[in-house]
Amino acid sequence: MKPEHAPSVIVFDGVCLLCSRWVRFLLKYDPAAHYHFAAMQSDSGRALLLAHGLDPDSPLSFLLVQDGHGYTDSAAIARVLRGLDQRRWRGLGWAILRVPSWLRDPTYRFVARHRYRIFGQSRSCYLPAPAQRERFMP
Repeated sequence: MKPEHAPSVIVFDGVCLLCSRWVRFLLKYDPAAHYHFAAMQSDSGRALLLAHGLDPDSPLSFLLVQDGHGYTDSAAIARVLRGLDQRRWRGLGWAILRVPSWLRDPTYRFVARHRYRIFGQSRSCYLPAPAQRERFMP
């Protein structure tokens, strides 16, 4: 019998409206629950960011922890999309990787730095529906 792999964990900004939409998108298009989530404002999210050398108070912090490795920036976004079951999202992930990192990462960081101004900010962290709570770390 093959051992089960731990699900990948996405650390996201729980008060960022763009980030919350990203999480809702993933909940919709990842019914197999490949991805679990931790808000960067939570104890588990902060601990994961620190463990991977990221500042938990930085607006640029986005982390995908997969098989014990941490991925950030546009590579993390592409890797998440490539892990979804639908071909169109996997294709988009591969297309992102075709753009040179010297171009895609500064673009990602610009959006990350200005995400509250562009997309808005909530006063509290995103709260999942009761059926989805098991995918969120405390």
